[in-house]
Amino acid sequence: MQTALHTAITAAREAGNIIIRNIERVDSLAIHAKKKNDFVSEVDLLVEHEIISIIGRTYPNHSILAEESGRSTDKPDTNDYQWIIDPLDGTTNYLHGFPHHSVSIALRYRQRLEAGVIFDPLRGELFCASRGNGATLNDRKIRVTNLVDLESALLGTGLPFREGQDIDSYLDTLRALMQRTSGIRRAGSAALDLAYVAAGRLDGFWEFDLNIWDIAAGCLIIQEAGGLVGDPAGGHTHLETGNIVAANPKLFRSMLGVLHTASMSRGQT
Repeated sequence: MQTALHTAITAAREAGNIIIRNIERVDSLAIHAKKKNDFVSEVDLLVEHEIISIIGRTYPNHSILAEESGRSTDKPDTNDYQWIIDPLDGTTNYLHGFPHHSVSIALRYRQRLEAGVIFDPLRGELFCASRGNGATLNDRKIRVTNLVDLESALLGTGLPFREGQDIDSYLDTLRALMQRTSGIRRAGSAALDLAYVAAGRLDGFWEFDLNIWDIAAGCLIIQEAGGLVGDPAGGHTHLETGNIVAANPKLFRSMLGVLHTASMSRGQT
């Protein structure tokens, strides 16, 4: 999978170039609201087109699942290789000049993640992983933290922002974890937050109702950095449901316990 990883890196860097080139003209970008509080800009579309073009030149028969253009249906081996692409995770941040957004690209083979790249073009930080080869940040090995005490942990999360999301249930989990940790951060790019868990900048992360393109690359990078990823029940439905918990193995279990208690408490009210 090293060739695939190299392709993903090339695509992510070219995508980053487009993002940076357009950053000074954000005020003049064409922007469309897909849903309330969910935006797509012409930069998202330009970046996604470039990524798909680069992948297609090397892997013309691989299928694509991308945030803006959806799922390709004209490839002969769709059930084997699939590229999962978020061209600009954190579009709202980008449009406001808030410096926390990223490009996320993952490759899945027969439903198993094999390669993942998350690129922060503003900082020039490239987080990479391929299955069985560990995780890196700018070619240097990274590992999740070895913190065992949840009370000392710094966690990342994402607030519900779409219509129809269960805000009250999320606030129960936020309240429970705020009371048990040293701090919570909400920066606005789930992909980059997951990369930060892999690099030890955050001790853990949880969020609900994400899309697979938000989390696919980050899941593999965390696992290859020695962490665990799953759903709030400790299962493995996170890629399908978008409900995700990630941390080092010790904190992962502690977070699941707190989330379970919060869920049970709400069920009894």
